[in-house]
Amino acid sequence: MSLIKYEVFQKIVELGSLTRAAEALGLTQSAVSHAISSLEDEFGFVLLIRNRTGVRLTLNGERVLRHIRNLLNCDEQLKQEIDAIKGVEAGTIRIGTFSSVSINWLPGIIRSFRQEHPLIEVKLINGDYDEIEGWLKNGEIDFGFMSLPTSDSFEAIPLWMDRMVCIVPKQHPLSGCKHISYAQIEQESFIMPTKGCDQDVRRVLRTLPHQPRVQFEAGDDYAIIAMVENGLGISIISEMILSSRDHQVSMLELEAPNSRSLGIVIPSMKHASPATSKFIELTKLWVDNWRLSHEEFPLGELHP
Repeated sequence: MSLIKYEVFQKIVELGSLTRAAEALGLTQSAVSHAISSLEDEFGFVLLIRNRTGVRLTLNGERVLRHIRNLLNCDEQLKQEIDAIKGVEAGTIRIGTFSSVSINWLPGIIRSFRQEHPLIEVKLINGDYDEIEGWLKNGEIDFGFMSLPTSDSFEAIPLWMDRMVCIVPKQHPLSGCKHISYAQIEQESFIMPTKGCDQDVRRVLRTLPHQPRVQFEAGDDYAIIAMVENGLGISIISEMILSSRDHQVSMLELEAPNSRSLGIVIPSMKHASPATSKFIELTKLWVDNWRLSHEEFPLGELHP
């Protein structure tokens, strides 16, 4: 069965443009337009609304999109299984991820994976936890890295307990302290992650009897660190984010130690493609080795 019309439809939705979809698929724009018209004739309703700014899904298009993605995912798994039977490793893995995992883990994991499986393509999609969970539900990614727990409809594989710490400017009066109390946090100007970008910080703050004085919000971990460096306030952040580079901030332990559990979330390991299963197994081994090297360092020391 030819799935080219479904592939065209999915690529148009992904890129928001017939022209960009044609370029990505190596087709002419007229071929892409004809594929969509043919699919709409076959289904008996309009899938896309075209305008000057691009295209958008109709309500009926939204209803069939998930099923088309599932069909294409099954086709990809079938191809990988056939290749595995023939002794050829190939395929594509789509991974949802966020900044600290993208920076600290995935470069090393992907390098190791490509050495063993050079024909398997790895695609990364960066977003926040809510976006990653949405991509999983819609079948846009094969698995994602997230802070656990997450939706009960997914399988979760814990990988690492990442401590949450308070950061203050180097020149701050508390800079030389080892701990910070929640009462002290409440007295400081606080830089909060934008809602949806980091539920881990908000989870920590829910344990406080009173909320801090939020002066700024930022949607990027490194923007928050830069604001703290410049004396605009203090914040709470994961220790792993700070380990990737030198920062002009001091890390303080929280009054009640708190961590986020980082792990892999997947709809079903049983139904995962061969390439996805291989990537996850290598990731578990890689993180185990990473853990051994990083647990040697106490809080406040940046890891090499």
